[in-house]
Amino acid sequence: MMVLIVTIVIRRNLIMAQSVTIGHTDVTSTALGLGTNAVGGYNLFPNLKDEVGLEIVKTGLRSGITLLDTAYVYGLGHSEELVGQAIKDFDRSKIILATKGAHDFSSGEQVINNDPKFLTAQVEASLKRLGTDYLDIYYIHFPDKDTPKAEAVGALQRLREQGKIRAIGVSNFSVDQVKAANADGYLDVVEDEFSLLHQDHGADLLPYLKDHQISFVPYFPLASGLLTGKYDQNIHFPEDDIRSQIADFQEPRYSHILAAIDKVRPIADAHEATVAQTILAWYMANPHISVVIPGAKKAAQVAANAQAMTVTLTPSDYDVIDAAFAEFKATTSGKSLADPD
Repeated sequence: MMVLIVTIVIRRNLIMAQSVTIGHTDVTSTALGLGTNAVGGYNLFPNLKDEVGLEIVKTGLRSGITLLDTAYVYGLGHSEELVGQAIKDFDRSKIILATKGAHDFSSGEQVINNDPKFLTAQVEASLKRLGTDYLDIYYIHFPDKDTPKAEAVGALQRLREQGKIRAIGVSNFSVDQVKAANADGYLDVVEDEFSLLHQDHGADLLPYLKDHQISFVPYFPLASGLLTGKYDQNIHFPEDDIRSQIADFQEPRYSHILAAIDKVRPIADAHEATVAQTILAWYMANPHISVVIPGAKKAAQVAANAQAMTVTLTPSDYDVIDAAFAEFKATTSGKSLADPD
């Protein structure tokens, strides 16, 4: 009888993970969001047209996704502008807008700046670009070298008291920097790279976040598409393709990754889902993760990812996937994005 009761509780948790509360706030979101670093032709997709970016965002909202994650540096405000345009036809009160700031180009060069005055100005500028009078989540995108982290977060707390921010976050902070940022207990959410292939990034961070009721939002959950299951041993990238330089695509690591993905395929088939949807469902069932934010360069990819919210993994499914990628908990992997100077 005891085993039966435990099983029921676990399954209920897996199902209920579809809706989450951010940190200590009343901000609630779907457990799957949309990363918009490609919207506006930023990052790896410089030729992505505006109309495609708009449709990506709209498709996400139509598919039931409520959280949109953007940043000033995504096209130097252009992603924010497109997100702002895309949401005009939707109920703003049902959308969770998350954006980030820290990149200062006022000197003609990129500098990371966490100065309270600079962050305050960044928030005001993001509000205008997004066409809204409040932000549901605002992250300090990267830590700078000089500003005390509690002072930087304190500036965001003052903006929260003015009703301009609902939840305060930091992104790409080390665990010590997160602790410093949370010195006054204002921190609600942390965003960082984390995937089944890069679990070492959260090894020292996740326990602290859970103990302090701080939400965790991982980016790059599908590891540059590698965790979609679309690659095999016959893949070859030209030298000018960034993937040819990524450690995940180099041997012997690449073969180990493919072997782990093969263990996911039967679970995906049993749920009539894709490998990507099954992997995303694993993140949504992970008690350390609040919202997972895969990106997309096509509207069809967003719609497919959103279907992951209908996949309910059993405890056994979850454990099999966890075990398949267990070796990546102990391996050190570099970040896909280098920290800006």
